Amino acid sequence: MTAWAQSLIRLTNYEVETLQKRMAEIAARRADAEMKLVMLDAEAEGEKAQATADPQHAAMLRAYLNGWKLRRANAEGMVEALLREEEGARDALTAAFEELKKFEHVAETTRVNKRIEANRREAATFDEMGLRRRNAG
Repeated sequence: MTAWAQSLIRLTNYEVETLQKRMAEIAARRADAEMKLVMLDAEAEGEKAQATADPQHAAMLRAYLNGWKLRRANAEGMVEALLREEEGARDALTAAFEELKKFEHVAETTRVNKRIEANRREAATFDEMGLRRRNAG
């Protein structure tokens, strides 16, 4: 394998690994955002349950739910943004992986072609040696 091919493969491997780390980071952030949504929903259910038991709490429930709706909308927006970011990172990772496979294929083809050429030269050398022996003997 030539030095340029190895360099390209190393660089592309690095890019693939970097994108994989980015994907993992985005997935973790998305999981956190989704957990925040679940927690917000659980908090709202808890507040509603308390409001049924406490009339003073019931009076403040509407204000709490208005704030909860805003917080939930923000959390949903974050999840959607992270889904789009994850999709973009996945596309970039796919493209980098395809590029890596192309470079590996070119390197392998180059290696095979060099081996074929070496075998051809060796066969030609043996044929020439055989002809010399036959002509000499």
